[in-house]
Amino acid sequence: MNGAVHRGPHRIAAEWGHNPLPWPSIDEIPGIHCWCGNWGCLETYVAGPALARDCDGPEAHDASGIPARAAAGDVRAQQALDRHADRLARGLAVVINMLDPDVVVLGGGLSNMEHLYRVVPARLSRHVFSDVVSTPILRNKHGDSSGVRGAAWLWPAE
Repeated sequence: MNGAVHRGPHRIAAEWGHNPLPWPSIDEIPGIHCWCGNWGCLETYVAGPALARDCDGPEAHDASGIPARAAAGDVRAQQALDRHADRLARGLAVVINMLDPDVVVLGGGLSNMEHLYRVVPARLSRHVFSDVVSTPILRNKHGDSSGVRGAAWLWPAE
């Protein structure tokens, strides 16, 4: 904000993953139990292990091969990607509704999934409270570890 990182008085600004999945469908209620102790956190739906479990069952943890499987015609993989994109769009719509950012930059391992940059923007308009939704969803410039890189920059110099 105003050229500086906004941390907030409790240093939790932008903690997005431990908010509830917005506009849940009946089959998403009460939600998945999260390690934080709550139910239905976004993280339990949109993180890589969540996508893997949605596609391949409770023991799955690696979602990296799901896009290739979907491209090869695996219906279960495509359905999991569709649910994931819809959930991600709902979560990002809340951020856009509250902050109206100039841009949303995705990070983490799933940010390598090409379809997110095509599919998610098209799904935002249903949930963003505006006649026009032009907020770009962009890939990070420094790879899927951009968040770690940014956190390192925030480390106090001594």
